[in-house]
Order: sequence, then C-alpha cells, then structure tokens
Amino acid sequence: MSSEILGIVPVLPSQNIARDADWYQVMVGFQLLDKDHMYAILRKGPLTIHLQWHADTEDDPLLGGSVIRIFVKNIQPIFEEFVEKGTVSKDKLRMNTPWGTHEFGFYDLNKNAIFIVEDA
Repeated sequence: MSSEILGIVPVLPSQNIARDADWYQVMVGFQLLDKDHMYAILRKGPLTIHLQWHADTEDDPLLGGSVIRIFVKNIQPIFEEFVEKGTVSKDKLRMNTPWGTHEFGFYDLNKNAIFIVEDA
C-alpha cells in the first residue's frame, strides 16, 4: 500500500503559548483545538497552525530553526524510503505517541525540523 500526503502544518514559534493562542482566536478567527503550556493547535476552515514554545535560549527545543509537520496516510512506506536514503535511522519511528500519532522527524541543512506524521 502506498502513502498519501494529506497536508502540511506550520509550527510557529511562541514565547507565550496562552497569549499567542488567544491572539490567533480573537484577531485571526482560529478555533483552539488543544493547548498546554508548551504547545497549541488551532484551526480555521481547512487551515491548521501549531504553536510551540520557543525562547531562543540554550534550553529551547527549536534552537533557532523552524518546524513543519507533514501529515500523511500510511506512514510506513515513507519511513522506509527515508531509512533507505539514510535520512533517518530505523529507530526514529515513534508509534502511538501520547498525543495520538505515529511520526518520525529529521533536520534539514538549516536546522529546520521536518516531521512526517500520521494520526494513530
């Protein structure tokens, strides 16, 4: 069975998740789907954005790069392709994450994080 790319979701840096999630709701009209102190998911029609805590310090999970999440149907063939190309190692596929996905990720040459994600 082949994979299908369903969409791409930008993950925007935020220094204050609560403040920024509120701003996107009030000022841009997005609906809040999920939020904690480190991450938020918002949607408006067919558009989805994620906010991730980003402080531009040594303990920052992004370390200056950006993040995208590419959502797919049937992640396994895509994962095997990236393992074969040497983009990721065989131990990078995370199945049944606590947030309900199967996913793997890697960094490009500019330290941008790219996650391939399938809803579990």
